[in-house]
Amino acid sequence: MQHSKRDNTWSKWGIFLGVAVALGALVVVGWTFMQNRFQPGSSLDADVTIGIDDMPQSLDIRSDSSAAAERLLVDNVYETLVTVDQDNKLQPGLATSWKTSDDGLTVTLTLQSGVTFSNGHTLDASDAVWSLQQNVTNKVADVDELGDLASVANPNATTVVITLAKPNPTLLRALSGRLGIVYDSESSSADYQRKAIGSGPFTVADFQPDHSLKLARSDTYHGTKAASNVVEFMQYSDADALSKALTDGSLDMAAPVSASTATGLNGKDGLTVKEGATTDKVLLAYNNGTDSLLSDEQARKAFRYQIDAAGIASAQPDAAGALGGPISLLEPGYEDLTGLYPHDENQAGQMFSYFGAQYLTTVNLVVPEEYRSLAETIKQQIERQPRPTVNLEVLSDEDYAKRIKDGKWELTVMSMDGTDDAGIFADPDSMFHYDHTEAQQAYADARAATNDADYEARMKAYARLISEDAASDWLYTRKCFTVASTKVSGYPTSMINRRMPLAGLTVK
Repeated sequence: MQHSKRDNTWSKWGIFLGVAVALGALVVVGWTFMQNRFQPGSSLDADVTIGIDDMPQSLDIRSDSSAAAERLLVDNVYETLVTVDQDNKLQPGLATSWKTSDDGLTVTLTLQSGVTFSNGHTLDASDAVWSLQQNVTNKVADVDELGDLASVANPNATTVVITLAKPNPTLLRALSGRLGIVYDSESSSADYQRKAIGSGPFTVADFQPDHSLKLARSDTYHGTKAASNVVEFMQYSDADALSKALTDGSLDMAAPVSASTATGLNGKDGLTVKEGATTDKVLLAYNNGTDSLLSDEQARKAFRYQIDAAGIASAQPDAAGALGGPISLLEPGYEDLTGLYPHDENQAGQMFSYFGAQYLTTVNLVVPEEYRSLAETIKQQIERQPRPTVNLEVLSDEDYAKRIKDGKWELTVMSMDGTDDAGIFADPDSMFHYDHTEAQQAYADARAATNDADYEARMKAYARLISEDAASDWLYTRKCFTVASTKVSGYPTSMINRRMPLAGLTVK
């Protein structure tokens, strides 16, 4: 059924706190009926069963900042104002179109009409405004990505107007993730940790934390209906058990899986292994702090010449290709920077020779267990030179986190997985302690861009600058892996570590 919407004046930014309190007292008609069609322990048989290695602890994406919650629920249960395709390009979501003013301070989105939530309530622009305001009020994860919001308003049922105090060229990107989810403003008191009210092609039929999540097709979905009646995710903490479940037919699919699992199952009868691109970047990170050897530009560049990044990329089973800079192929501003520091041990040796024996002695390389093998390769490559030697420490996750936080390291192997995350190198207080005035200005220029073309060009210039200065050594981009029965089709293969839209998933 349709519900009456708040007066448009309620959406003015200055009074949204009062609105949130008032809405909290609303009783949602039909909520009990619609959401209790499927109770925990539902006996619905799944059309497709998918193995995963992590499960959200809550269905409330606003409070559960885990990657699992966003990956499983966005595009399936919840829809966002803007979405992305398999190439990480922005595409229409609940908003069919958008327009940014010439000064970059006003973004106007036009929403689809005739959209309903899973409880039957109409979704319109007032819900979108309320959802954005709730992100700010509750300080949800990554809310700073929305930028400096001056106001958010809905002049009519299908229009959302976002006004900024200063340009934010990545606002639309932010609206393609958890910050762009549109919630039902009249169901503010619902228990979103255990249930979900979305507008997507699926509803939550059953949720058992640390065990399973079952999605049922929404027959009232405004778009093309999901191909499968029920999709069930099952959590496997053991890779061997996951592989066995795939080979014996207990699972129809597993995604994403590790490179070793994919390799072990490649060629198995009845199974298909597929690879996809990601924005995940693996790097040999430098501590550029004043107490570190890597505070010296000459040392940083010498290490980059010494490390055979191309060789490492070709040898790593999860590598999609060598990188050379802080922006991956699927992010705006990408440029192939692998040629800046080709592997050249003679050049590295000459640069290392500038340092006295007392200064260039030992460098500390600290890593968690998952990067032990790669770190050993890096240690061997560095020690082909007479100096320095490498003190490699493989630490528990807890000890590793403490060492990084305390700044007691010089080199580490890590990954960064996020679109537009290169800006961390413009923050001198980040873990890298990279303090470069020109780089900071270049990034500030990119953030001041008022259109996509300028932002991309400026990010490209920023990325080249910090790569030339060897702020770190970006080794390769990762690929992700899906293993599925040959009877399964309609599933995504790229960026499945971030989001996994399954409306087209089906089994022959």
